[in-house]
Amino acid sequence: MKINFSKATKPQCEVIVCLVGANLTFGSNLAQLDTNGAIKKAALASPVFTGDDKQCMTIYAPSIAGVDVLVLVGIGELDKCNELSMQKVGAKVADQLNALKVKKASIMLDTFGNIKINEADIAANMALGLRLKNYIFDKYFVDKKEKNKLYLEIIDLQLNEPKAAEKKLAAIDCIAEGVVLTRNLVAEPPNVIYPKSFMEECKKLKKLGVKITVLDQKMMKKLGMHTLLGVAQGSAKEPYTVIMEWNGVGKSKEKPIAIVGKGVCFDSGGINLKSTASGIADMKYDMAGAATVVGLMHTLARRKAKAHVIGAVGLVENMPSGTAQRPSDVVCSMSGQTIEVENTDAEGRLVLADVLWYTQTSYNPRIIVDLATLTGAVVIALGEGHAGLFANDDTLAQQLYTAGEETGEAVWRLPMGEYYDQQINSEIADVRNSGTGRGGGAITAAQFLQRFIQKDKIWAHIDIAGMAWAKNGTPLAPKGATGFGVRLLDAWIAKVFG
Repeated sequence: MKINFSKATKPQCEVIVCLVGANLTFGSNLAQLDTNGAIKKAALASPVFTGDDKQCMTIYAPSIAGVDVLVLVGIGELDKCNELSMQKVGAKVADQLNALKVKKASIMLDTFGNIKINEADIAANMALGLRLKNYIFDKYFVDKKEKNKLYLEIIDLQLNEPKAAEKKLAAIDCIAEGVVLTRNLVAEPPNVIYPKSFMEECKKLKKLGVKITVLDQKMMKKLGMHTLLGVAQGSAKEPYTVIMEWNGVGKSKEKPIAIVGKGVCFDSGGINLKSTASGIADMKYDMAGAATVVGLMHTLARRKAKAHVIGAVGLVENMPSGTAQRPSDVVCSMSGQTIEVENTDAEGRLVLADVLWYTQTSYNPRIIVDLATLTGAVVIALGEGHAGLFANDDTLAQQLYTAGEETGEAVWRLPMGEYYDQQINSEIADVRNSGTGRGGGAITAAQFLQRFIQKDKIWAHIDIAGMAWAKNGTPLAPKGATGFGVRLLDAWIAKVFG
């Protein structure tokens, strides 16, 4: 989809979109277009349209010269409008125009007395919302079926200062690029995205100035990364760990921050095989944490972030075979701690244990955040409204919570403590990979990861199992892969580090 910004003028398109505030508040431009009051009259006649947030009303053959269709989009209470709400308005516009099978439309932005954000911010954030929602993964359709088709091709946003909006969009459009990259990786089938091919996708970031380091199976064995290798040993696909480094601060001696992602490219459950009822067919997206790291690193490099960030991903498949890891096996992690593998389907934490330790010992980051589709238990606890947040530092937890509120990628902090930590003690090893209690599975998984965080490190774990894939879509994503986490972490890094 092509997005243009142009100087506000008379409508130049057969389909135009205008914004309406709560209680049918018309802005000055729409009021001028409504020369005989017919538009206001039609809106007043609607039993449902009031201008509330993201409501839409379509008027055919409005009394506007050269315009066949007028779409009114509600933006709600003017004093509550912000960047996120305007992104959602843009997304709603994309939905509405595609439903109307519109290929080209103009959005006439307006001036409202009580709105708190300026016109350029409204335009740029609407454009971001348009890009995020006007997305489809239809790569494998030979015949692009009508029900999967996106019609919208060109949007022209008309406003008083188009250059200012173009500049703002250029600064945030790289966010959409990172989100789309993450979505595409997650949506690919597992015969296309597996550890080696995922590693090759990571390498493409070199062209943006990201330094890539790849650890293959031989190197990881030498390093003692036996927990990651144990997960991979049942698969014919060779595992990899990939480190992506973006240094936007040059020779600064300040320690980097690290973002670590779980990259289980397909999770059968191993010997503890998942059933079809447990959603085994969905397990291609068990690498969504790693995909988020790739999308984030793309965004940081594209916007030339003034931060030093290490992105690390462990890439494996978890498969059942004659060589697969068994329940009750004991493996030794890179940290030296021994692990009783009580459940081979609790594999993501085994992968992360070694990648977290390697990242700490090799790069000495001051802050570590990991993302993973780690547990079904977090979905039971929080549904699909929040990702689970665990942290050993209140300041970091609050920063991530705030970034989630600002971006709409919500996180909710869950407790940790001795009660839960005792549940992962093993009778024959240092730790077991599954808790002994019936409940609190997301928490005991986080407690396991904390065992592999060095004492002086600030750390947070985000369980995105309920957020990486949306069966019914979200305000800013169609159904399917959401790209959750890219916008959240980029906003956090931008505010705290640059």
